[in-house]
Amino acid sequence: MFFKVYQKYLIKEFLVTSIKITFIFFILGFIMGILEELNFFSEYDVNYYFPIYLVLLNVPSLLYEIFPFIFLLTSQFFFIKLLEKGELNTFKNNGLSNFKILKLTTLVSFLLGLFIIIIFYNFSAILKFKYLDIKKDYTKDNKYLATVTENGLWIKDEINDEINFINAKNFTFNTLNEIDIIQLNNKFEFVKNIRSKSAQIENNSWILYDSKIIYKSNEVVEKDKLDFKSNFNYKEINNLFSNLSSLTIWNLFELKKNYNSINYSTTEIDYHLQKVVAYPILITIITLMASILMLNINYKKPRVFLIIIGILLSVTIYYINFFFGTLGKNEKIPLLVSIWTPIIILTIFSIMGMIRINEK
Repeated sequence: MFFKVYQKYLIKEFLVTSIKITFIFFILGFIMGILEELNFFSEYDVNYYFPIYLVLLNVPSLLYEIFPFIFLLTSQFFFIKLLEKGELNTFKNNGLSNFKILKLTTLVSFLLGLFIIIIFYNFSAILKFKYLDIKKDYTKDNKYLATVTENGLWIKDEINDEINFINAKNFTFNTLNEIDIIQLNNKFEFVKNIRSKSAQIENNSWILYDSKIIYKSNEVVEKDKLDFKSNFNYKEINNLFSNLSSLTIWNLFELKKNYNSINYSTTEIDYHLQKVVAYPILITIITLMASILMLNINYKKPRVFLIIIGILLSVTIYYINFFFGTLGKNEKIPLLVSIWTPIIILTIFSIMGMIRINEK
């Protein structure tokens, strides 16, 4: 694909501006991350570079979350530069309309958005997974693990000097079904095996129903109802699977398959995947809105004023997405509606702002 001279210039300026702003946010994220990690590791004896290493693993995931805001600021500063240098008028005098400039910047934003979800997102997810995997070794949660595989839900739970390995074939709201619990002592010696048809796990005191207990001596006891203590309950198990940003796209599809195998709701995964698909469109629309805003506002106003306008716009977009996202995740409205309605709203406002844009 061959670009004209002015196109190469505009693309270069847009990319340079986006890299500069991304670098600024990388530094800010790094500083905040260092402060957080130093506070976390204040009670641990670790090498001085260890918190730095963890922050570098976590910052890409943070950048992914704020890229829409970065593109908004990029668009603002890109047009500020063109306006301050009088280059926009030069382009107009040579037959280059504002619409053509907007078309070029939004195309670049869309292509960058594709790069972000195809390459950068998966890269950041791998680093985020590594970050969480290392961090858990320094938290009390290291003794309490849970995962979902094609064979059901698996839990490792240490409580009262006993280690419980729990497998459940199905996981629904407040309930585990077809449970198999192998209980060991703190020396990893077999104590007993509990098999139950179901369990209520609303709190940390589980109630097991239709249980068969097999002791070390091979004694078998059957109970209709059995109390079982655990560090887990429904809410805590659910929260363990909520950090989807540490999973690559192919991991998300695999996890969805595993969730379906235990009849566990895939709403969170579907919502996350839809957000990833919509990401390039969202970035493109935000770039377009910010560009139109700059062409309609007197650029001679202080930069602080323009940045404040950008921040207010970002906050508005965030809360619109948050509102519809909450309705979607709670299944009050379809997921497609929750993801795409904010984008459609922003698109409508952008189209309205493009009226007579070449006269600006």
